[in-house]
Amino acid sequence: MSSAAPTAPDAAPDQVFRLDDQVIRRPRAVRLLAAVRSHRTDLLIVVVWVALAGWLTHGLWPDPAGRTLALNPEDQALYEWFLAVDARALLGDFHLLTDRLNAPDGVNLMANTTVIALGVVCAPVTLLLGAPTTFALLAAANLAGTALAWYLLFHRTLRAHRLAAALGGGLCGFGPGMISQSNSHLHMTAQWLVPLIVWLVVRLLRASDPGPTTPDETGRARSVGPDRRRMISSAVGLAAAVTAQVFIGEEVLFLSALTLLVMAISYAVADRDLARRALPGFVGGLAIAAGLALLVLGYPLWFQFAGPQGVADGMFSPAYFSADLGSWWAVSPLSIAGSDEASRLTTGPAEYNTFLGWPLLLVTAACAVWAGRRRLVLACVVAALVMGALSLGPEVVLGGTRTALPGPYALLAGLPVVDGALPMRFGLALLPIVATLLVLAVDRALRGTGRARRLVPLAVVAALLPIFPTPLPTAERPAVPEFITGGHWRQCVRPGGVLVPVPLPTPKEPWPMRWAAAADAGFGLPEGFFIGPYGRRGTAAMGTFKQPTSALLADVARRGDQPAIGDEQRRQAARDVDFWGASCVALADDAPHADSLRATLEQLYGPATRIADAWIWRV
Repeated sequence: MSSAAPTAPDAAPDQVFRLDDQVIRRPRAVRLLAAVRSHRTDLLIVVVWVALAGWLTHGLWPDPAGRTLALNPEDQALYEWFLAVDARALLGDFHLLTDRLNAPDGVNLMANTTVIALGVVCAPVTLLLGAPTTFALLAAANLAGTALAWYLLFHRTLRAHRLAAALGGGLCGFGPGMISQSNSHLHMTAQWLVPLIVWLVVRLLRASDPGPTTPDETGRARSVGPDRRRMISSAVGLAAAVTAQVFIGEEVLFLSALTLLVMAISYAVADRDLARRALPGFVGGLAIAAGLALLVLGYPLWFQFAGPQGVADGMFSPAYFSADLGSWWAVSPLSIAGSDEASRLTTGPAEYNTFLGWPLLLVTAACAVWAGRRRLVLACVVAALVMGALSLGPEVVLGGTRTALPGPYALLAGLPVVDGALPMRFGLALLPIVATLLVLAVDRALRGTGRARRLVPLAVVAALLPIFPTPLPTAERPAVPEFITGGHWRQCVRPGGVLVPVPLPTPKEPWPMRWAAAADAGFGLPEGFFIGPYGRRGTAAMGTFKQPTSALLADVARRGDQPAIGDEQRRQAARDVDFWGASCVALADDAPHADSLRATLEQLYGPATRIADAWIWRV
């Protein structure tokens, strides 16, 4: 061997770097693999929930733009429009008072059940794939995300067994009320921030507790003292979570806050020592959270109630939207053991909020008794009774018949904010409350011995089986005209201008709003489906007043008759398009009684121009 032969390091220096990289990478890979293995049960649960959510909404997925939720297509059209408007924030074109509907007055987005935060976050999906795809994605994601969030709260905060936490999380995410609200009510099913809010409240309470006083070496009474650092971080986190939830769904936040208030009072009564020790710090932390949240929410909330096109009251009758007492032990028609006969106990398929079924009610009551005299159990029972009673509305209804018995809700009727919540939706609060009681019972059983170890989980599973959800019914819907999807609308209205679709959108028939959604809200529409101050004395109402020309065209679309058109009608038609600020009137081929509408429009605005699959009049 020659003495000049290179040594190993000199012979292949690049190999040294490759070996070093492998040494560095291997621990990372090992740590990642170890993390996956340690959380494989959690990951499996997530996969199951995502698959279940996808299966429940699978009717939308073959063609989101061409499919609709059959039980509530009107609200789906509304929320797709909301998502399209929200997505414009990515383009720097977003305002709380949007001019893309109800021209020329516009629509106050804060006064409507918009999901602004979700729309902004999902803006890339909306702009790339369309609002219907975003809607279908959120319909599924809200179910799985809510289940996961509650599972983490039960498992990490309550330290519950994974099986117990999974059962509870599954009920919270896929219970009858959640499945029912999935019929186009994205603002009600986006509840995955609620467990975070609960956790932050619990964390703040624990940090505020200085602990019991104990004597030191000198005999003086001392306590550990509150953890001020955790108190501040909890308050800041709570402010952030509450702020985000306001821009997702205020009604969910209201129901959560009321439920937590009832539970907190009940817990304080049961544990007066804890209340005495922690109350000052806890209230101070809540005040900090409220103050920080108001720094961000002050203007949007003012805008909602007192700003342009804002409303300060609710528009729905509490007496009409009250839960039937018999609905509590009925099974939802959207569950495997449900029947269509039960649908008479509520106002519609999107409001099966109280349909827990008698098996689950009985098992929950038994679990509450068996779980023992725990303070949390007492707080859950009290909250369940209060929220359940409030869901009955101002007058108790049983089997569709009004009993003339006043309900506890009558004590709250007329209060600010309360009027904006439907009484029957108070029943949604019972899903996490019931889930908590079941989790506590199953966890106790699994950690014990004897017959209860098997009987309690089996009883809970048996009670949950009848309310296992079935896929949401879907149906085909007409395609949006190629005049819109092909971008031809730009030939008759500038971006941001006003296009008048014929017939115009209404709350009962908002279909032309799909045109705007398909065009990423690139143009505005007159009238439409929204909440605005068009009731008596400026109170909240659905939609707005129809202009004479709009009413005339709606009558033609409904009956097919051609009205007599004279100079007065033509002058009124000109005044109406001037009022709307419109530059184009469009009639698609698939409009009802399209021939009659075209003949009427030609008498009003003159000869039409053909573009793609629509007739247009430049006005």
